[in-house]
Amino acid sequence: MSPTRGERADLGRSVRDRVPLEQHSQYSAHGRADPVALLESQALSRVPELVPIRSGRMVSSPFAHYRGGALIMAADLARSPDSGLTVQLCGDAHLSNFGIYASPERRLVFDINDFDETYPGPFEWDVKRLATSLHVAGRANGFPTKTCRKMVRRSVRGYRETMRTFAHQGNLSVWYSHVDMEDLMSRIGRKLDSGRKKQIQAVVDKARTRDSVQALSKLTTLVDGRPRIISQPPLIVPVEELWGEEGAAQTYERLADLVQSYSRSLPRHRRHLLAQYELTQVARKVVGVGSVGTRAWILLFEGIDGSDPLFLQAKEAQTSVLAGYVPPNDITHEGERVVAGQQLMQASNDIFLGWDRALGPDGVERDFYVRQLRDGKASLPVEDMVADGMSFYGRVCGESLARAHARSGDRVAIAAYLGSSDRFDHAIADFAETYAEQNERDHAALYAAITSGRVIAQTGV
Repeated sequence: MSPTRGERADLGRSVRDRVPLEQHSQYSAHGRADPVALLESQALSRVPELVPIRSGRMVSSPFAHYRGGALIMAADLARSPDSGLTVQLCGDAHLSNFGIYASPERRLVFDINDFDETYPGPFEWDVKRLATSLHVAGRANGFPTKTCRKMVRRSVRGYRETMRTFAHQGNLSVWYSHVDMEDLMSRIGRKLDSGRKKQIQAVVDKARTRDSVQALSKLTTLVDGRPRIISQPPLIVPVEELWGEEGAAQTYERLADLVQSYSRSLPRHRRHLLAQYELTQVARKVVGVGSVGTRAWILLFEGIDGSDPLFLQAKEAQTSVLAGYVPPNDITHEGERVVAGQQLMQASNDIFLGWDRALGPDGVERDFYVRQLRDGKASLPVEDMVADGMSFYGRVCGESLARAHARSGDRVAIAAYLGSSDRFDHAIADFAETYAEQNERDHAALYAAITSGRVIAQTGV
């Protein structure tokens, strides 16, 4: 028989005896791994000529370093107090991994939008990752420490209060919960001035136009009457340029096999839709900051004619940065891990989200996950935010993270553990401030490694 709501709450409160809320403020750099060495370990499995781009992007600012340093923080979190209250973690829940995208019903929603590192683990790891990103971003934008701490507390309070709300709801209510952009814009209108609202509305309006048709106009040009992907090396390179006609033919054959086998991970009705498209061209694409160097392909399909495109992205799924620090899960395919985690955490998923294993041009089998390249996707520019805007944004991200965790973990136990006081908020604010300073030291260490020649960086790309 399943535990009652009261028993689950008792469990959560009992965890405070083992891990008091105040302990989450703790951080010690004693005995930690060399952060540059951790980044170098990741480079071993990546495309060698792209690794310098990753280093160049990470060294550009402390916030960029933080975005790319999920493995560094995972190693540090593994040395911190552990509540033992497990959820499906995002694994990289920083501010820029939340954003807007289109639901299958074509409504814009707000949610977590990156799951490369998703893995089961203690809920507070995601909270600390999000909270520290607020402090790092706030410092980068020139906000005083007091303002940064206030923003962090507001975000964590949003997480805590939302989790308490979900603790009183039924399973279906939690599962159906989502953040609709129309509702969010209404909240924004009440919280921010008209100028800030207009800036956000511009991002939302742009997101509405971001689809495969828009991608076709931005990423292709007509050659002999057919759209062809424009080469923008090293960021976007058609396979014909990478390996010549013979190598490209082999790559097309393998990627066509990938599409065919990946489609089996989709529901039958979506397989039927995908089958109506024909693969016409493929290019390698550099994506993100931390992901640079992993193998990512954009696949151009043609539907009923040249004006009916579909762009998919097939992205390599490597081992989660969390995998070495938490008990193993039961999924052995990294692409399936990403997709399963996304489906569990997100309120609404891309209709073409799926996974497969494919043989690469180098003859090595790798795990991939597939999704649409652009489907109403947009993120708010963190670097341009003022304090009140970032504070509100942090609150919304905290609420969204709580909703994602409530779907997979014991929301009643977590809510009871956090309680109604602000002790957890202040503890995480202390941690975030301390770890933001650690991130700046790690950023300086990467800069020194580049200056000494230990690490090669390509900047401005």
